Amino acid sequence: MPKETAVYTHGHHESVLRSHRWRTAANSAAYLVGELRPGLDVLDVGCGPGTITADLAALVAPGRVTAVDTTDEILAQAAEVAAERGVDNVEFAVADVHALDYPDDSFDVVHAHQVLQHVGDPVQALREMRRVCRPGGVVAARDSDYAAMTWYPESPGMDRWADLYGRVARGNGGEPDAGRRMLSWARQAGFTDITPTAGSWCYATPENRVWWSGLWADRTVGSAYAKLAVDGGHATSEELAEIAEAWREWGEQDDGWFMVPHGEVLCRA
Repeated sequence: MPKETAVYTHGHHESVLRSHRWRTAANSAAYLVGELRPGLDVLDVGCGPGTITADLAALVAPGRVTAVDTTDEILAQAAEVAAERGVDNVEFAVADVHALDYPDDSFDVVHAHQVLQHVGDPVQALREMRRVCRPGGVVAARDSDYAAMTWYPESPGMDRWADLYGRVARGNGGEPDAGRRMLSWARQAGFTDITPTAGSWCYATPENRVWWSGLWADRTVGSAYAKLAVDGGHATSEELAEIAEAWREWGEQDDGWFMVPHGEVLCRA
């Protein structure tokens, strides 16, 4: 696999988008929100179905948001979200973060949420984000850290999931433990004024525990990740079904608690 090939382990299965559509600027980009004001131009890299994008657009209007991702299909879904919310200051384009098709100094803010863990060269991606950011602007990136995810009660099946996911993601050219590397990658990309922080998601109420476990159970057997696991020789379909059942069993536990930690960097250009 070429070093700069952008990859996406999960694909856009419904179970993946179920998670992505839950994301907002408040629960996924709070470290950036204080930097936003009306009139700024924003590039949202890896926008997915566009729920964060629409929030950013509302915060910077009448500024413009350019939302990019790797396929027209997911961009069409993002455009639908913007239209449903009455957001008209967003434009959409297919792009590769390793080689953005925009001139230097094009945007005041460049944002990427859960992107760097999936790309072939996260340092080059950050260099490109830095290149298209105007002097005095900010580059903001946030990624989860799979090895640091933790849950209770203990579950051998979910331990198997954690090990399997790491092997599949790295086999696909990504780095699932991106969160802890964000500061290092930003420094390698040439940033010197960096504010590193951490954030988390927690799934512990009955409703969000069942939602989280259900989407991961479905993702384990039905998404692009499932096919990569089998085709790459990492697991059999039977093993995936057992892991999916472990997710559902955990989700039914009254004491169930799951934390997803994230590394964040706010880099001044």
